Amino acid sequence: MGILNLTADSFSDGGRWLEPELAVSHALQMLNDGAEIIDIGAESTRPGALAVSEDEEWGRIEPVLRMLREESPKCRISIDTQKSYVAEQAIRAGANMINDISALEYDPRLAEVMSANPEVELVLMHMQGRPQSMQVNPQYEDVVQEVKQYLISRMQYAISQGISENNIYLDPGIGFGKTPGHNLALLAHLDEYKGYKLLLGASRKSFIGKIINSNPDHRLGGSLATTMQAMLAGVSIIRVHDVFEHHQFIQVAAAIMKQKGAF
Repeated sequence: MGILNLTADSFSDGGRWLEPELAVSHALQMLNDGAEIIDIGAESTRPGALAVSEDEEWGRIEPVLRMLREESPKCRISIDTQKSYVAEQAIRAGANMINDISALEYDPRLAEVMSANPEVELVLMHMQGRPQSMQVNPQYEDVVQEVKQYLISRMQYAISQGISENNIYLDPGIGFGKTPGHNLALLAHLDEYKGYKLLLGASRKSFIGKIINSNPDHRLGGSLATTMQAMLAGVSIIRVHDVFEHHQFIQVAAAIMKQKGAF
């Protein structure tokens, strides 16, 4: 999954893809580099980020989604949103997946939208708190089990609202209300989710910079380390900024592992 941020304030690439033509060109390059899904987001959810209105969010997404769908009719397009209005409009315009960081808690009507569109997939993510305050002293007694139990409960809620279990992916929410230690514990125990479809988004996250001092543009090596862990745990979708490098890494690692009969 290639990340396409249509925001001015995302932690890594904010402001780079505000022009729709540039954004679509970047999306097409990511598809060419090996991405199977493009995840379009128009509201930053980095720590401390401020919310935007549904009209502003959809206004950023609509031209990019429309042009990308015209340029690449068969590509899978995910929309990173918490808002039912944005999701509904995006699905009408050809989105295949909704990626909700609130796991259907922010906007209860989103469950209705998803139930009414059974062909559309859904990502449910764990977040402690809200983006504005989530990194203010996050605490858990057992982060691995608490996150897992939360995600399973939200999946059960989604199913109770008429959403097919086959369409649901779980995301432990690396960096969303977690300390670096929490993030490392979650990454070390991704195999806890065997039997579930999992999405991992650890690309360029700040915990990498805490392990070895680096800014977001210089965290490719650390991001690839999390991708290796995801491969070993059988993660279904890996959400990344550097698509070419991750695709190459995955293909070579998989080829080596197949020689050992391990993948």
